[in-house]
Amino acid sequence: MLGIVAAVLFFIAFLINAADIATNDIFTSTNFMLIGLALLALHVAGIGSGWASRSRRR
Repeated sequence: MLGIVAAVLFFIAFLINAADIATNDIFTSTNFMLIGLALLALHVAGIGSGWASRSRRR
């Protein structure tokens, strides 16, 4: 799930950069890219990857 959110943020950052949209200091393409990279790192680390079976039943 976090990988999909990261991909969407990368796409938004690309649109802001490609269209040269003037935004305020918070919604810049660099900030979207960094948030996307942080989410991608969490996804690769295994956080938010889906169901996890913690107990073993016999």
